[in-house]
Amino acid sequence: MGSLDGRIALVTGSSRGIGEYIAKHLAAAGAKVAIAARSVEVTDKRLPGTIHTVSESINNSGGKAIPVVMNMRDMESIKSGVDQTVEELGGLDIIVNNAAILVPGSLDSVQERHIDLIWQIDLKGPLVLMKHSLPHLRNAGGGDIINVSSIAGVFPGPGPYEPLEKGREGSFYGMVKSGLERFSQGLAREVQADKIKVNVLSPQGRIRTPGNIMMENDPENPNLDFEPATEMGKASVWVCEQPTTYTGHILFDQDVCNAQGL
Repeated sequence: MGSLDGRIALVTGSSRGIGEYIAKHLAAAGAKVAIAARSVEVTDKRLPGTIHTVSESINNSGGKAIPVVMNMRDMESIKSGVDQTVEELGGLDIIVNNAAILVPGSLDSVQERHIDLIWQIDLKGPLVLMKHSLPHLRNAGGGDIINVSSIAGVFPGPGPYEPLEKGREGSFYGMVKSGLERFSQGLAREVQADKIKVNVLSPQGRIRTPGNIMMENDPENPNLDFEPATEMGKASVWVCEQPTTYTGHILFDQDVCNAQGL
């Protein structure tokens, strides 16, 4: 018997990277999981993994998962993905908003279409997903929303600052992540009477994902200083195991794992 037996989760951006690890940990704890992402086939060998390969891996390991095509820029795609999850898995009581993109560059250099892109995928999409999912979580008698954030939401803090390498600005990513964190706490207050927990979980450092490795342009280097994604998976399960009063927290994966001995 797993700690999440009988629960049903939808994890965005779960065809690879952090989302894949979270989905697999939730499934190993007993939850049925919808693997939601755009990736239905591998189009770039540097970015392996699809919604089908992750679903198959979970099912072959004795869990239950389904592939769900979901484009976080397409609001109808988000809604239909939620509806498919409820229809095929029998409900929904865990949402993990993990899908995100990073737009590098400064305010001087960024293109307006990239501003629209990061807003749609990193903030508007998660808001629409939560809005469309709330009736199902209420129908389930409560549940969990985990919004994946980043240390970029509080970085860099007060100055003065060291010289910044071009292309490493990250201000736009920090903007949307800090916005998601503030919204999460506001929503946690709104829905606590419905026994719905809303928490934020961030990796302590940079996660070893295909996307991060590709951005470093060094996919063959095994010594890149990245954090494994397993702690995000373990911490996500732990958050879902907590009572309904455990809500509105801004958490880091390593802190949770170290404090709980995970």
